[in-house]
Amino acid sequence: MALPEVFDRVPRFLRSFYFLTGMTFLVWMTLFDANDLLKQYEMYDKWRELQVQKEYYTGKIAEVKKDRAELLSSPEMLEKFAREKYVMKRPGEDVFVLVPQEEE
Repeated sequence: MALPEVFDRVPRFLRSFYFLTGMTFLVWMTLFDANDLLKQYEMYDKWRELQVQKEYYTGKIAEVKKDRAELLSSPEMLEKFAREKYVMKRPGEDVFVLVPQEEE
């Protein structure tokens, strides 16, 4: 069987210049390009991870804004926050910080 006979068995549209060029282009883009399918999947996976982080930080920002509004609206809350977080005290007042012992 000679080589031309093998080519005769292949349908004519598969031997077309445009079909071969298109298939070469598709193979190149899916396997060898800088943005091949594997890279596209990795970027999509990273994008989903960043979306989750964005939702987390958006929730945290809302929580901090709510806490800030509470602190600024009430002097009692502001004093409580300052005493607990920064161990502040009034003049002439002694503050004792109790740290629980760790069990071994």
